Amino acid sequence: MFIDSVEITVASGKGGPGCVAFRREKFITQGGPEGGDGGRGGDLIFEVDNNTDTLSHYRGNKSYRAPNGRPGGSKNMTGKSAEPLVLKVPPGTQVWDIDSEELLLDLTEAGRRERLLKGGKGGLGNSHFKSSTNQRPTYAQPGEPGEQRRVRLELKSIADVGLVGFPNVGKSTLISTLSHAKPRVADYEFTTLTPALGVVNVSEYSSFVMADIPGILDGASQGRGLGLEFLRHIERTRILLFVLDAVSYRPLKEQYMALKEELACYSAELAARPYGIVFTRVDADPAEAKARMEGFLGEQGLTPSATERFLECELPLYAPKEAQQPVFALPISAVAGFNLKPLVYALEALVVQERRDADRP
Repeated sequence: MFIDSVEITVASGKGGPGCVAFRREKFITQGGPEGGDGGRGGDLIFEVDNNTDTLSHYRGNKSYRAPNGRPGGSKNMTGKSAEPLVLKVPPGTQVWDIDSEELLLDLTEAGRRERLLKGGKGGLGNSHFKSSTNQRPTYAQPGEPGEQRRVRLELKSIADVGLVGFPNVGKSTLISTLSHAKPRVADYEFTTLTPALGVVNVSEYSSFVMADIPGILDGASQGRGLGLEFLRHIERTRILLFVLDAVSYRPLKEQYMALKEELACYSAELAARPYGIVFTRVDADPAEAKARMEGFLGEQGLTPSATERFLECELPLYAPKEAQQPVFALPISAVAGFNLKPLVYALEALVVQERRDADRP
């Protein structure tokens, strides 16, 4: 089961209590206090682990507490401090405080460790309280309590390119062809129930990450179907790739406008991301697909561009005249391998540009 949001209670460890003890040795009368301090409680730490990709292992246990520090001992021996409790999460996990709705941690870098809760300090032993007026103190401090929070973990997949489209338009087939990702592929809607990430290798020194997002329905931004559960994953992507079925019973304009509307309703920032369009399954009925694509592109006011050097076919690649239009529109067939190289090169160019823009001050 894929879990991308889970609520848990986390707590750091309590400090160990100080010790009340007095020196007792042969031939030494009235030995002074020698109680040691308690050990520190364990911290609670989150660590980003590339080997995990879901939050499903937090589904069964709702409470996580770091160990307590050990009590102090006699002869001024300090109790052992507790080891931290490290909770491993996949890249892209956010930690929210449930009560205040405050974002506590945004964990995106692999290997990063962040302390969320600090362990309680150990109590002082009775040797700290001796004085000229109190040479035999009989009390010690208890350990300080640890911290506790109710938090919500939310996973937002990190990718350079996010595939957006209705169910069963060929997104899973496309990502499985371009990368080593192995999402489930079948000839019915809602085959994909969990986001899948795949690395697309362009050359020996160049690659980008593509995310296959489960199909979006009309009304997804209002919570219909699985929309809200997975629209959050697209937030982390630099570029969107609209996947439209050229031979679907849904007209191309209907597919395109519905997807644009759902993205805009969910997030205005997300709707402003650069994007391209691919028309899938053009090999199923080439004549019908070409007529539908040309009609759709004409309605959108797109014209053939000089980027036709990317093409391996007669069907043209288009580029935008204005902002908020697709950077390119390309007919493909993932099964036949048709036009996949031009698609990869076009996406790589966009990804490189976006990475450069993100690095600028």
